Amino acid sequence: MMLKQMLFPTLLATFAAGAIHAQAADTELNLYSARHYQTDEALYADFTKQTGIKINRIEAKEDELLERIRNEGANSPADVFITVDASRLAKADELGIFAPVKSKVLEERIPAHLRTQDWFSYSTRARLIVYNPDMVKAEQVQTYEQLADPALKGKVCVRSGSHPYNLSLGAALIQHDGAARTEEWARGLVSNFARAPKGGDTDQIKAVAAGECGVAIVNSYYLARLLNSDKRDEQAIGARIKAVWPNQQSWGTHINISGAGMLKNAPHKEAAVKFLEYLASDKAQTYFADGNNEWPVVSGVKVDNPALTRLGPFKADTLPIGDLARTVAEAQRIFDRAGFR
Repeated sequence: MMLKQMLFPTLLATFAAGAIHAQAADTELNLYSARHYQTDEALYADFTKQTGIKINRIEAKEDELLERIRNEGANSPADVFITVDASRLAKADELGIFAPVKSKVLEERIPAHLRTQDWFSYSTRARLIVYNPDMVKAEQVQTYEQLADPALKGKVCVRSGSHPYNLSLGAALIQHDGAARTEEWARGLVSNFARAPKGGDTDQIKAVAAGECGVAIVNSYYLARLLNSDKRDEQAIGARIKAVWPNQQSWGTHINISGAGMLKNAPHKEAAVKFLEYLASDKAQTYFADGNNEWPVVSGVKVDNPALTRLGPFKADTLPIGDLARTVAEAQRIFDRAGFR
């Protein structure tokens, strides 16, 4: 009898400790984020408001966060890793840091080609062609492949070939045109450079507007920012250039994504799944569109963004994002051989 009396308080204490741990798991989320957009603050604040789950966020560059997660190992406090570009998510997946997520909500709301079993896309951005109509004719730049045409010699500007945005485009070209044709394209592109690759996508847009080059490849949201700007100099840049949705008569314009996945050692798995599902909600999808000029992945979400409206509708490539990720390393090897650095 005495033994039972001694054990009973101990068991109560154990159950109480377990209840406290479960409560902690449901009331906080540790997010490792490589998205650096101020507008995401509203996204995270709304999640906390809706669920009561506090977000503890660590922001850094992708490589820094992945190295940190790897070093932390089984003791990592990270619940969710969020970043931009399929190539970066593929790199994380190769490290084996993600845990598969089974969610009816995510399966129903996110198109199959924009998710894998380990990570999910939440917004898309397109790889556009922008050109200076005083230097280049519209019919010369209707496809990515045309950018390697000798007729554009000395007229192409682009950022580094080692940047994930261009590597993902190269990966898509491999999928659609084959490795041999993609390497031929890369060599032709390099021979058409107006200058050595440098700067970001906004720099390429400015170079086209200034006549430093006639055509460039850029992510859509950089152009949308200029179109939405209330600054006269940026409005003037937008007025001097034109944009093309490439490959509308073939496989469609290449798109890339912002995405996230749950970590395999996540201490708050329930909260992690709730957060991933929240990112697919109508409200969160609207934040992506209005906050950073990206398109929602969930169909039927209303978007009220003048710049996206101005860019107009287009046919997007529906290549499965997981397939795209698998040829990124090959794209890097091809670009290296072609001198696209």
